[in-house]
Amino acid sequence: MVDGPTEVSAAELAERVMQIAHRIRRSASAGLAPLQMTPAQSRALRVVARAEAPIRMGEIAARLDVVPRSATGLVEALESAGLVERTVDPANRRSVLVSLSEQGTSILREMTQARAATAEVVFGVLDPGERTQLAALLHRVVAVSDEEPAGSER
Repeated sequence: MVDGPTEVSAAELAERVMQIAHRIRRSASAGLAPLQMTPAQSRALRVVARAEAPIRMGEIAARLDVVPRSATGLVEALESAGLVERTVDPANRRSVLVSLSEQGTSILREMTQARAATAEVVFGVLDPGERTQLAALLHRVVAVSDEEPAGSER
């Protein structure tokens, strides 16, 4: 906890958030190394896993906010590793559907455990009330950020 109230600029808050994000990314990358996955591949695998049904390549690209060719490369790497399966969409033979394989489900569990361990290291210094407060504040910032175009001023 910080001693006494002090004024903190938005720039300083942004710097602190970036430091924490860097720490989380570094820890997550270390956790993914034994799984032989990149952070981008892990994100793609999570997108496929969250889909309620096999998901189209274009939807994966949109959810990852990448160009379709980048999503194709990620899915090809995941397929080569046996983590996802690609099939032709029976409703539109020009579309490809991607689904999680059994091995992908297993790796996803390991990834989830590694992410939880990283989060515990980073946020373990906070008590439950502080975690709740931080979550509410971050939710508020994310909600406002999602509403405003990038670079806009209030």
